[in-house]
Amino acid sequence: MLDRLFSSNLSPMTQPDSLEQPISTLKGIGSQTAKRLEKLGVFLVRDLIFHLPYRYEDRTRVYPIGSLRAGQTVLICGKIEIVDIVTSGRGSLVCKISDGTGLLTMRFFNFTARQHKSLKTGTLVSCFGEIRYGYAGQEIIHPEYKVITSLDNCPTESNLTPVYPLTEGVRQATLRKAVQQALAIYYQSGDSTVDELPESVLQKMAYPSLTEALQTLHSPSSSISLQALENGSLPARKRLAFEEFLSHHLSLLKAKKANSQWHAPQFNANQKQIEQFLKSLPFTLTEAQQRVIKEVEQDCQSNTPMMRLIQGDVGSGKTVVCAYAALLALDSDYQVAIMAPTELLAEQHYRNFQTWFQSTEVELVLLTGQVKGKQREQILQSIAEGSSGIIIGTHALFQDAVNFSRLGLIIIDEQHRFGVNQRLALQKKGTQSGTKPHQLVMTATPIPRTLAMLSYSDLDISIIDRLPPGRKPVTTRAISAERRDEIIARIDNWNEQGYQSYWVCTLIEESEILQCEAAEATAIKLIQALPKIRIGLVHGRMKATEKEQVMSDFKKHKIDMLVATTVIEVGVDVPNAGLMIIENPERLGLSQLHQLRGRVGRGENDSYCLLVYQPPLSETARQRLSILRETTNGFVIADKDLELRGPGEMLGTRQTGQMQFKIADLVKDTELLEQVQFAAKIIEQETPEVIQPLIHRWLGKTTQYAEV
Repeated sequence: MLDRLFSSNLSPMTQPDSLEQPISTLKGIGSQTAKRLEKLGVFLVRDLIFHLPYRYEDRTRVYPIGSLRAGQTVLICGKIEIVDIVTSGRGSLVCKISDGTGLLTMRFFNFTARQHKSLKTGTLVSCFGEIRYGYAGQEIIHPEYKVITSLDNCPTESNLTPVYPLTEGVRQATLRKAVQQALAIYYQSGDSTVDELPESVLQKMAYPSLTEALQTLHSPSSSISLQALENGSLPARKRLAFEEFLSHHLSLLKAKKANSQWHAPQFNANQKQIEQFLKSLPFTLTEAQQRVIKEVEQDCQSNTPMMRLIQGDVGSGKTVVCAYAALLALDSDYQVAIMAPTELLAEQHYRNFQTWFQSTEVELVLLTGQVKGKQREQILQSIAEGSSGIIIGTHALFQDAVNFSRLGLIIIDEQHRFGVNQRLALQKKGTQSGTKPHQLVMTATPIPRTLAMLSYSDLDISIIDRLPPGRKPVTTRAISAERRDEIIARIDNWNEQGYQSYWVCTLIEESEILQCEAAEATAIKLIQALPKIRIGLVHGRMKATEKEQVMSDFKKHKIDMLVATTVIEVGVDVPNAGLMIIENPERLGLSQLHQLRGRVGRGENDSYCLLVYQPPLSETARQRLSILRETTNGFVIADKDLELRGPGEMLGTRQTGQMQFKIADLVKDTELLEQVQFAAKIIEQETPEVIQPLIHRWLGKTTQYAEV
């Protein structure tokens, strides 16, 4: 292995900083190939070292043709007995080879004259590929092959052959050579003699050194099980996954420490104002809400910037806790910015805050993309002058034209829906002369404990774990779309009892336009089928004023049934609506279905959610719907969603700058997370000097995002 890596044709660089060189400095990697590799997240020589194979090929031994079975991927050697060109169908070059134990066909479509010339009767070849059954028995389509001189000395590899993730325009051979060069540079650099993980951690986890792990994964011995290599259970891979988790965790802890060096405005609670605010609420706060309010109040009275995440299931009352925090800021003469991911949710917050703060003299403004012209200019002026106390909006809040006078508190709802750059831009608007605003983020998507341990270790977490009294669990049923007419027929009866309902059309091919068209078509069909029922329509492409009017009419019961897209997933509160019908629920994840279901069950009467699926269901879809029927606990659902879909899909963490892993997998490697916290404490105490090298190795320059 090392002889091959250090062979002269690789021309390894030996400068101390050569691992930080662009990949275009490697032999065989031109500017075009380098640009293509950027799509794989490979920019520097160091990135190639951690660009691991996703599977392996065994070219270490030759298989007798007579022993082969379909589905095997093998190396064979033999003599070409027959060469023929088949003209029927697609046309192909066919070579039948024999090794004395059996006969096998090599088949080439779109073959070249050069191939035809080199593959003649009597030629000895080695051939590698997947065995399948064709018309004339066993065959390999487009195998890799070499002309050889002897069947007794068929060339084999000494180690398993890595197969790397590729991108269009990059060949496997090109990437293999580049990785070998990168490894040669690594072995000659100082990095290969330093292992940032303390010996106590390596021993406890029974991990190999970093150098051993890399060597094993890039060029494994044939004695290593292919299954262990590909299912991720090998200690070499676990070690790298562990180190990657650890680097992310350390970067967030570092960001938390850096954040504590800043100053923040200290909010002084006005007891009289607080009492008036609490008395004005049409409900009593739960014990869970009161506990979280105390945690928030304590943070806001400190001169260190608050970085707190409020987790709570659908309907647990997170927004009123944020309103309490806003009151603290306003009493201390600071502005509050509340950012929501959709205009509909921003409008809902605006209405709620208007109700809660109507007895005060606070000026509230709503700033979304729909606000134009003179009205927008007036709002921007009031924000800059400081006359607006609470500013509620969407991504419009962090645009260059928005300037705050004294921004003291930022509240971000459904924070995972915003890109990191967007949240960072809003935070910077309140950063001045060494002072940062307090930051409060909330989510109704319960985050599994394992994910929270890693993704949010820079935040203090508060959990509202109790629903307000009187909330009844929603009865959930899965029904085939073949019974759609039966469901429609029963809605008349539901309406006659005085109750309202939702009919949700889910995402179609990731297209908002198609989704809205589907909702419009559904609304027309329901209007025709249910002439006595007043039906309204709301979707993401309607103007804000139109949406607001429809939602207002629905809340006032001027509309009996609301046909909607998933735009109503968050923030809509109509207690009289106790029936939700979700079409094609198999298209959505569990957490999103749970969010939608949370729109009902807000009144005193029984509520129902019907999941109208298209048969036949896949096993995964069947599993998801079954989980949703069995539990209404958002945290249980979140854990199951993490297992079934992974963290990126579940939380929308595929946005730029969000936590993404090269090697680690939050589902496969869950058991490592407990040990990550243990290792981080040891490193902080015993070897703090390795923290930055570890972070740099895995995260490079992305650590700035941890500030948000």
